[in-house]
Amino acid sequence: MQLRHVKIKGTGKYLPERVVSDAELDQILGTTPGWVNKITGVGTRHYVNTDETASFMGARAAEAALADAGLSFSEVDCLVCTSGTKEQPLPSTAVFIQQAMGQADSGVPAFDIDATCLSFLVGLDVMSYMVEAGRYKNVLLVATEIASVGLNWQDKESSALFGDGAAAVVIGPADTGDSSRILHASLKTYSSGARYSEIAGGGTRLHPQNYTAEDALPYLFHMDGQAIFRKASKLLPDFIADMLNATGNKMDDFRLVIPHQGSAMAMRLLRKKLGIAEDRFLDNTAGHGNTIAASIPMGLHEAIRQGRISRGDRIMLIGTAAGLSLGGMIIEY
Repeated sequence: MQLRHVKIKGTGKYLPERVVSDAELDQILGTTPGWVNKITGVGTRHYVNTDETASFMGARAAEAALADAGLSFSEVDCLVCTSGTKEQPLPSTAVFIQQAMGQADSGVPAFDIDATCLSFLVGLDVMSYMVEAGRYKNVLLVATEIASVGLNWQDKESSALFGDGAAAVVIGPADTGDSSRILHASLKTYSSGARYSEIAGGGTRLHPQNYTAEDALPYLFHMDGQAIFRKASKLLPDFIADMLNATGNKMDDFRLVIPHQGSAMAMRLLRKKLGIAEDRFLDNTAGHGNTIAASIPMGLHEAIRQGRISRGDRIMLIGTAAGLSLGGMIIEY
């Protein structure tokens, strides 16, 4: 167990204006009516318009989280963007979020932590130790994702899954006698699955200057969903068991399990395989789609708003990410 007396003080969320239905995607993809809904179960997801950048979305979610926490930006001493997509290669997206919040001369440190779909979970894990140590008091974690611009529309199944959006969380030290704390976290990476989910182009190996319209595929998102699911399904039961053993918990001890949101079908299979009761499992896929690293903090935000968790409740955050990585955290909210 890795106990940290750290509290989630506030949460916020932003969804882009454009709503894209399963029926609209059937038309875009040229699939038969109802195919997208059957495969994804999303219903509707949101795509950015030309004015909604990642930093714009992140700033709006961050402002909502600060308002929820009853704090002003002047009380924040670190801003971390925990996203799997970047607004531009350099500098970090966190810098532009700070700017979009009207705080360009604040001096508040701003940087990114990227572990693809698990970026928020990893950022929360890393920065909670900084809070516990007294290095920072109030840390603003922002996950803001634009998947829609990098989708390969020829890969129908994966392109139908994703949506854009942002979520933010403010963390700080728990007060004396407060029940809020982080009990345990785990991250494991199996790089034998590194090619299962990737955008190969855009870095130093396949530099953007070498991009051509005729050879665009390496610069678009690629995912082998079946390979990911097979590997994750084999690894997750033992991964979860190790976390439970480390904390002396059973699945019934959790008020809610908040997973990274893939397809509705994947969520159902995951819940059954791990033996999680339906009323203790947050499936936020409908209305959002897979929002990459924003999906876990969005789920957390929705769970709080819907009254599915209260202060002191024990919850589990769980997910997979490109790499292939597994991540989990046990929290008393």
